[in-house]
Amino acid sequence: MKKLVVLTGAGISAESGIKTFRDADGLWEGHDVMEVASYDGWHRNKALVLDFYNQRRRQLHEVKPNLGHITLAELENDFDVHIITQNVDNLHEQAGSSKVLHLHGELLKVRSDNPHRFEVLDWTSDLNLGDVDSAGNQLRPHIVWFGEAVPALEEAIAIVETADYLAVIGTSLQVYPAAGLMHYAHRNTPVFYIDPRPATIHDLQNPLEVIPMNATEGVPHLKHKLPHL
Repeated sequence: MKKLVVLTGAGISAESGIKTFRDADGLWEGHDVMEVASYDGWHRNKALVLDFYNQRRRQLHEVKPNLGHITLAELENDFDVHIITQNVDNLHEQAGSSKVLHLHGELLKVRSDNPHRFEVLDWTSDLNLGDVDSAGNQLRPHIVWFGEAVPALEEAIAIVETADYLAVIGTSLQVYPAAGLMHYAHRNTPVFYIDPRPATIHDLQNPLEVIPMNATEGVPHLKHKLPHL
């Protein structure tokens, strides 16, 4: 089977009702992102950060995958599909995708606040002050915050390097290092960029097709196109 690697961003989840990471005013759900998505913010006000992600986690229990997620899962019938997502929700998994790599962490997991103890736990309910790991360390959201390393980056690069086709869906290509991943594809690998407001892509040597659609329209369009390439 040909290998289809898919990079997804906030746009695909937005169609399921999850707000994009940052609105036009620079706020995320009414908060300065550095208050709720940085390690400094965590140290300043752990209660605020926990409440913020508890709300995101509760919201996740109320939304469902959309046609974009579902169609990507269906593509596994014909392709070896690997999804690399910037999203922290589990909508790809809910839709049935079997190979999903989360670059920026997962809402339904938590980990030790101790940087020397990387204990990750599944977590579906609220996380509170006083919830600790097996060594008594406070647990924090399993989210890659601004200024933190992206542990899955090397694995993501290795996956992109082996792609026969690369699809980039629902991302403004503003958040690095994720935005640079497409440049690791082999030069002959066709790239499809699905976004209703596509950004300009610079210095890409690959064959590129821009599909200016939402994910719910663009992914089915791609599904019909791929077998004819």
